[in-house]
Amino acid sequence: MDTIFALASAPGKAGVAVLRVSGPDAVSGVGRLVRDLPERGLRTIRDFDGEPVDQALVLTFPKGHSFTGEEVVELHLHGSPAITGRVLHLLSELPGFRQAEAGEFTRRALENGQLDLAQVEGLADLIEAETEAQRRQAMRVLSGALGDKAESWRTRLIRAAALIEATIDFADEEVPVDVSPEVLDLIGAVQAEMRAESAGVAAAERVRAGFEVAIVGAPNVGKSTLLNRLAGREAAITSEIAGTTRDVIEVKMDLRGLPVTFLDTAGLRASDDVVEKIGIDRGLERARLADLRIYMLGDGDQPLLDLVDDDIAIQARADERNLADGLSAKTGQGVERLIDQVTETLSGRVANIGIAMRERHRMAMVRAAEHLDSAENQIRSGSEMADLVAEDLRSAVRAVESLVGRVDVEDLLDEIFSSFCIGK
Repeated sequence: MDTIFALASAPGKAGVAVLRVSGPDAVSGVGRLVRDLPERGLRTIRDFDGEPVDQALVLTFPKGHSFTGEEVVELHLHGSPAITGRVLHLLSELPGFRQAEAGEFTRRALENGQLDLAQVEGLADLIEAETEAQRRQAMRVLSGALGDKAESWRTRLIRAAALIEATIDFADEEVPVDVSPEVLDLIGAVQAEMRAESAGVAAAERVRAGFEVAIVGAPNVGKSTLLNRLAGREAAITSEIAGTTRDVIEVKMDLRGLPVTFLDTAGLRASDDVVEKIGIDRGLERARLADLRIYMLGDGDQPLLDLVDDDIAIQARADERNLADGLSAKTGQGVERLIDQVTETLSGRVANIGIAMRERHRMAMVRAAEHLDSAENQIRSGSEMADLVAEDLRSAVRAVESLVGRVDVEDLLDEIFSSFCIGK
């Protein structure tokens, strides 16, 4: 296997640049540039003629005790593009060394058993995290919590399969104990945990991708003004002319730890303007698909879409209508109360999310549950086809193993690692 290297910190000028080297020749190769390679210490980096290039903090990690599981050397250089460029060039001149591809360090960590596939996905999400909720969720997966749960399911299902297979092995003899009660208990416990975990995937996905909250209402009711106040900037054009907003305007926010995109939609009304009608149709479609809708109502208005779930209907332009409990996007009246309501609603939806956070995880659990249902039905019906029950249990085990990348995931790897930057 080649020894790979890459800049692990952001490119460009900085105080410190971290350069990572991993592979079988990491220590010996870097040793040609650094005399007396330390476990950790300050050393001078020299070119092949002995000329100093930089003074750097050098860290070495032995095989089995690094992120990738291989020999790893890290060079913490001064963050000059000239220095990093020179050291990268010197490494490229070493035999067996090459520039790492995107995500290759993490892929080697997976291949060497340092991470399972779920942890790799958690690491990708941690790198992309922009809010506290996203960070916490990614850290739970990166810590191995999903892998631990999958291993618990796998252990119990293997036990159930072993009990069933024992009845096959002794088919011509009298088995002293009926294994069905224990097998059913094991299947039932795993099924219950899988159902609970599967139920939280949709909410976990929303934390990963972000919630969408649509602001809807009639023209000139103050939707764009509210969006601008929430964003703290002039994100949308506002005017007294009805129909100013023609397209959906999006503003991403960290709403007290939750990732939320607010959508300003075109005012809902009958219109002969072709462009405005397109904007209204787009706004209606995005509003229907949003996780939550805020209906801003003028005097005598009624929501033009049916209220669903926790949708919020609020009286707008409260300052002009002398409403104590309404909303004025212009003055800020009721805005904090609205933010509290949106936050409370969305927080309630993620309160009971589990560890699984991707559709891939949910589908693996669905496949496992289908096999467990089949096995349970055959046992309860008194079927003598123990070999079919055992095969269902083995199939359920394989589905659980796919959660953490033990089987059936080769086609996913290129897609997953392509999202990583070079150096990770």
